[in-house]
Amino acid sequence: MKKLMLQGLAMALLAPLSFAVEAVSTVHGTISKIDSGAKTIVVKTADGTEHVVRIVAKTTVHGTEVGAKDTFHGLKEGSEVVAHYTAKGAENTAVEVDRLGKDGLHSVDGTVSEVDRGGKKLIVKSADGTEQAFKLADHAAVETGEGVEKSAKVTVYYTEDAGKKVAHFFMKR
Repeated sequence: MKKLMLQGLAMALLAPLSFAVEAVSTVHGTISKIDSGAKTIVVKTADGTEHVVRIVAKTTVHGTEVGAKDTFHGLKEGSEVVAHYTAKGAENTAVEVDRLGKDGLHSVDGTVSEVDRGGKKLIVKSADGTEQAFKLADHAAVETGEGVEKSAKVTVYYTEDAGKKVAHFFMKR
């Protein structure tokens, strides 16, 4: 009986840890340095701030060559990127890195006509009047929670998967 009570107490104490969700932050800029030894990239933002982000085996990279198998999946110095990362102490670890610009993720400018964070759906009306529907990637759904509402002017960066558009990042214009 005592053993059963101790197991129950241990489970009760450890249960909150199993549901901990790490916050994902983003940084948008240009890769100014790649360190192969440390497996890091340095992302320099428009204001000159440099962010060191570690690339790990489970980091997803979008917008690069399909066959790239190196540690950095084809990312190069000078590439415009958005790095989605978690922070543990002073170390930032990339969850996903999206290469923007020519040959990177697709992009579209427009006005938000609908945003459904729970349903992970975003509809944007472009300048020519057409509406484009996007599924929000998990981290993009969370990132929309801060200030992206109907009628906001945005640039959406997305990939296409089985004919569906998946929004990975967007920013207000």
